[in-house]
Amino acid sequence: MSDNGFTGASDPVAIVGMAVEAPGGIDTADKYWELLSHGREALGPFPTDRGWQVRELLAGSRRSGFKEIHDRGGFLSGATTFDPEFFGISPREAVAMDPQQRVVLRVSWRALENSGINPDDLAGHDVGCFVGASATGYGPQMANFSQHSGHLLAGTALSVISGRVAYTLGLAGPALTVDSSCASALAAFHLAVRSIQNGDCDLALAGGVNVLGSPGFFVEFSKQHALSDDGHCRPYSAQASGTVWAEGAAMFVLQRKSAALRAGRQVVAEVRATAVNQDGRSAGLSAPSGDAQVRLFRRAMTQAGVRPEDVGMVEGHGTGTRLGDRTELRSLAQTYGDTTSGAGPLLGSVKSNVGHALAASGAL
Repeated sequence: MSDNGFTGASDPVAIVGMAVEAPGGIDTADKYWELLSHGREALGPFPTDRGWQVRELLAGSRRSGFKEIHDRGGFLSGATTFDPEFFGISPREAVAMDPQQRVVLRVSWRALENSGINPDDLAGHDVGCFVGASATGYGPQMANFSQHSGHLLAGTALSVISGRVAYTLGLAGPALTVDSSCASALAAFHLAVRSIQNGDCDLALAGGVNVLGSPGFFVEFSKQHALSDDGHCRPYSAQASGTVWAEGAAMFVLQRKSAALRAGRQVVAEVRATAVNQDGRSAGLSAPSGDAQVRLFRRAMTQAGVRPEDVGMVEGHGTGTRLGDRTELRSLAQTYGDTTSGAGPLLGSVKSNVGHALAASGAL
């Protein structure tokens, strides 16, 4: 996937509102900034309110061929709470809904409120919803006859994560759920920006969500020996030993800057450029390509009209895995390293604070 053009520099797309839910009980952008600015870690033990067999999970990872799973992750404290009546949803249907649908509804509503927009005023308007998300194993198999039958198809479909927001608010623009693994949220954001630029919508909700419906991701990475040795995530560090899975959600409200100013809305940030590509054939299906990363970084800077020395901060992927971090560091150095001594951007990754939120990580 490749896109080389970027239009609308004279009237850029702007972020006019945002909302977030992150580990550590964080439910506002201000609380999230406080966590990051104080360098705190929001990781904690596995939740006890989801029916997971945590003791068996931890013990099972000690068998031969697996790496030990530690009782730590970045979990949302409000993932199991939801007010279905507020959104016009029956309690029976709500139970069959993937928590990712519930969380995105809640966070989207808050993002609109943060932008000064009454969500009830958007029905019938060309407003888009773009959400990065992946399947995380919630709910029983649809082939099983259960009390949830009849609601599971819509309740667990990835497409309905964005579609549920559009339906509930009556949005008439594009509604897309994007699953491109760890890039999902940023890919969704990219598509939202382009949809506004292309005239598909005048306003857009864009972001990502990850709520773990089962501990399956921990088991898979235990077998791949890619989990952290001690339950801490250390991006770009010589002490990095693996990643730590996490949950989270963030949604942004996007609009043309001129339209936002006419409406008297805050402009939190301007989107100077977005770019997207693919590794193609790398060393392995999940192995990153340094060359592809360099091409992407340079394309984004070209579209934005900036030089490496103009960039003050790079929020990297930085999962804390040795292969991934080494590849990314080399790509960043090749892109930004050839600058005057003392110049060039700072580098960080919030995964050291909240863990790796998979499909939602780009939004956090």
